[in-house]
Amino acid sequence: MSEPHIRDGEWWTSPFNFKPEVLAKYDLPKDVQIHDATLRDGEQTPGVVFSTADKVAIAEKLGEIGVERIEAGMPAVSESDFEAVKQISKLGLKSKIFTFARAMTVDIDKALEAGSHGVIIEVPIGYPKLKYQFKWTWEDVLRKSADVINYAKSRGLYVCYFPYDTTRAIESDFDNLMTRLMEVAPPDSLGIVDTMGCITPEAMKYMVRRAKKLTNGLPIEVHTHNDFGLGVATELAGVEAGASVVHSCANGLGERTGNAALEELIVCLHVLYGYEGKWNLKKLPELAELVSRLSGKPIAGNKPILGSLNFTRESGIGVDLVVKEPLAMFGTHPALTGREGEVVLGKKSGKASITFTLERLGLQGLNASDDAINEMLAKVKAAGMAKRGLVSDEEFIEIANKVGVPAAAE
Repeated sequence: MSEPHIRDGEWWTSPFNFKPEVLAKYDLPKDVQIHDATLRDGEQTPGVVFSTADKVAIAEKLGEIGVERIEAGMPAVSESDFEAVKQISKLGLKSKIFTFARAMTVDIDKALEAGSHGVIIEVPIGYPKLKYQFKWTWEDVLRKSADVINYAKSRGLYVCYFPYDTTRAIESDFDNLMTRLMEVAPPDSLGIVDTMGCITPEAMKYMVRRAKKLTNGLPIEVHTHNDFGLGVATELAGVEAGASVVHSCANGLGERTGNAALEELIVCLHVLYGYEGKWNLKKLPELAELVSRLSGKPIAGNKPILGSLNFTRESGIGVDLVVKEPLAMFGTHPALTGREGEVVLGKKSGKASITFTLERLGLQGLNASDDAINEMLAKVKAAGMAKRGLVSDEEFIEIANKVGVPAAAE
């Protein structure tokens, strides 16, 4: 089929995504890049510490996936970050290496010394930050930012200006800051930063459009957190309004509820928005396993894209389709991200689940009587309820043997 919502063997999504009335509301950029901050913002997850070797390994995997930008750390405040950035910069990855910097020239010098291609220069602009934490005005922010931006650009670094807590700024403060900054120290791009994860998708579109207008079309980047469960949604909304860079963390790591998840953004951009041929989706499970192991943070079974239960079905209805016609049961084919469909047994299984499992395990029960199937199903349901969980292959084989279904001949 040629419809954009269908790709045979890969995905089958909603046709309403591509209605002309829907697409007419978008201002999609020609290209969208991923700026991954797993090695900096992801490490800010409480209890997570990445060694230099860990960071190098994660950076290599991000490079294999095709992530365009890797934020490798904050070298001015951590010697281990400095060493990690330095080693990653020498890997020869296609990904551009960025570092996180305060509005201080010493941070810029450290970024250069470590081999960075670009810097994220952070300053506060959210009103709660200015009022209670820093006691600054927008004029103070401008004064502290301008010389450092110009210094970094004069040294050949790409500069993303990062006025954090942007989404809680007083609008006139943001307008005044960006208008004056464009006059005295225009950066290469501007980040709209939802530090507290509290903006709606529609409001993010408003901010991206306003920022583009204030900066005469400067490239806009979006960086969100997931406090209201909207991290990915608000970044995609930013793309719909013209943002050309989205920030992420693998497995959704990050402070509090985490950042927008890398794997979710990539699959959404690829499947739902048509940014194809940019990233290796089949490498996403490898990155997820690596980051989970090195961070000590397990991946929830029901996590979008990478959860162990994403392509698993216990309910007996349509179980044969999980393997034979996966797109009848899922929006994306498991193979798109290097996965496989799986049928499991438990309280919610049906007769088709029993037949399917007999076949998968090679048991001589393909022609089992209806009574035998019903007996096995009853025992599976009882076992699932008794253990409050799934029935393992070993437990099912034991059930089948008791019912009189032997293993296949060698």
